[in-house]
Amino acid sequence: MSHRKFEAPRHGSLGFLPRKRAARERGRVKAFPKDDKTKPCHLTAFMGYKAGHTHIVRELEKPGSKMHKREIVEAVTVLETAPMVVVGVVGYVETPRGLRTLTSVWAGNLNDEVRRVFYKKWYASKKKAFTVYAKRYATEAGQKETKAELEKIKKYATVVRVIAHTQMSKVRIGSQKKAHLMEIQVNGGDTKAKVDFAVNLFEKQVPVTNVFAEGEFCDVIGVTKGHGFKGVISRWGVRHLPRKTHRGARKVACIGAWHPSRVSWAVPRAGQKGFHHRTETNKKIYKIGKSSRVEKGNMKTEFDLTVKDITPMGGFPHYGTVTEDFVIIKGSVMGPRRRVITLRKPLYTPTSRAALEQVSLKFVDTSSKLGHGRFQTSEEKAKFNGPMKKRE
Repeated sequence: MSHRKFEAPRHGSLGFLPRKRAARERGRVKAFPKDDKTKPCHLTAFMGYKAGHTHIVRELEKPGSKMHKREIVEAVTVLETAPMVVVGVVGYVETPRGLRTLTSVWAGNLNDEVRRVFYKKWYASKKKAFTVYAKRYATEAGQKETKAELEKIKKYATVVRVIAHTQMSKVRIGSQKKAHLMEIQVNGGDTKAKVDFAVNLFEKQVPVTNVFAEGEFCDVIGVTKGHGFKGVISRWGVRHLPRKTHRGARKVACIGAWHPSRVSWAVPRAGQKGFHHRTETNKKIYKIGKSSRVEKGNMKTEFDLTVKDITPMGGFPHYGTVTEDFVIIKGSVMGPRRRVITLRKPLYTPTSRAALEQVSLKFVDTSSKLGHGRFQTSEEKAKFNGPMKKRE
């Protein structure tokens, strides 16, 4: 009977099985924060688009540590978060089998960005989505019907969520014109106040500052970068076999005993790597910046008085220019550039001393990300180079 020569921990986590492709590109919120009716009505999630990475310099506030009051450099991720538009409200009732949809009420005017969601081929369709529904707001009987549905939600619903979508015309993600649509739970207040709050937002733009604030934590939900079909070395990180191994070295040496005559689910096998749905909790928001069209030089700090925007020289690689509101989050965020990312209010807010630290940014790097960036602005580069020879 054979045995292994040395003991070792297994390769790869079994906590993320099955490792298969996500059903949708948008990160799905599977649980919203617990409702506190003593607080005012507020939204609990938002959507943005991953622009890229940079680094910041700040002063560490950690009394007792040798690094206290010293400057540290940290990696951050920039998400472009253009205002979302609320177009509907949904009421849910609690049942022994979970939540059940009671009824939905939509706004009177839906733009083409969100109507594209309901078609596979928008250009070949008759573009009739919600044209009949919109006529309800033009007649007295239709308005009475809408009002009755809202009263039904106020009377019976236990959970109220708004239907909101992103604005693709503002973020310019490649050639995509179809908006991303999601339900966002309304927390705070009683059911009547929730419905009134949701209806008041119909057809209005909701900025990210209405949901999150600087220094808060958020949960990041999205789909990781896809890598296609991969073998066990890449997918599970198992050991590479010796060079002279018969029939290949990039394999699992033994996939199980003779009996039971089956391959166990815990044995690493080749298959899909990446494009998995993931949730990362408690990411700190370092800064929420305004659109460069509203506030020129939105990256100017108390210590760095250079007038510059968040977009680095030459733009974010594979993304371009950030022109709308943006969020700077500590650390990395799943997915490639342009991937839609869902930001959710944290389910469990950390209360440690490190979590409660007040963050003040001294410097945000805006040098080129296409190489070894040297200059923070084009004006700085022109000043350093001096007069250049004019091209004929």
